[in-house]
Amino acid sequence: MRNHQVVNHTDWIKQRKELLAREKEFQRARDALSKARRELPWERVEKRYVFEGADGERTLADLFGKHSQLAMYHFMFAPDWDVGCKSCSYWSDGFDNVAPHLAARDVAFHLVSRAPYAKLAAYRERMGWSLSWMSSAGSDFNFDYQVSFDTSRREHVFNYERQVVEEPEQPGFSVFARDGESIFHTYSTYARGIDTLNVTYQILDLVPKGRDEDELSDPMDWVKRRDEYDAPEVGPRDS
Repeated sequence: MRNHQVVNHTDWIKQRKELLAREKEFQRARDALSKARRELPWERVEKRYVFEGADGERTLADLFGKHSQLAMYHFMFAPDWDVGCKSCSYWSDGFDNVAPHLAARDVAFHLVSRAPYAKLAAYRERMGWSLSWMSSAGSDFNFDYQVSFDTSRREHVFNYERQVVEEPEQPGFSVFARDGESIFHTYSTYARGIDTLNVTYQILDLVPKGRDEDELSDPMDWVKRRDEYDAPEVGPRDS
């Protein structure tokens, strides 16, 4: 934070407006990219997938509820793990309570993992989430959407490229659409593609030190489950 340039208000406004012009250009480019994403062709989902959740077994079609669009975050939680991935927990803290807003725009939202539902429910209670979380245990869903892997083989297709994948689970985000009885896969993203879904990162990108990860061997070494941090210092709350 030391030795940062300091200017008077007039110069600050001048440079801020120059950056604002770049931010607007970026936003227009992002809007165009989002439009192109929506215009991607769809692929029909031919396989029947069954999940387990709080209400028992449900098919992929059931997960839409009354909506025509379905968004699912692939949360890393392998069947033999005792707790969910800390990084996916970091993402999911920002997802909690988003479902009503998405439902207002005709979107159903669920987390999905391969661990049995009892483990998911216990971990959700620990984290204090109200999210809908489905277990895909016993189905090929996470394998078919390239976020779970047979580690007896080193190379797999992940993020649309054949590469070495050493972990049995990876994060991702998949989107589906329903038209009558037909279900279509419309989009999936992985790796840095899920970056914009992380609320904390979006705020950190606005502050002077940014994500402050440059000196870390793994950029996310600092991340913990939210109940594993030391008690944070917070300001007074409004009554």
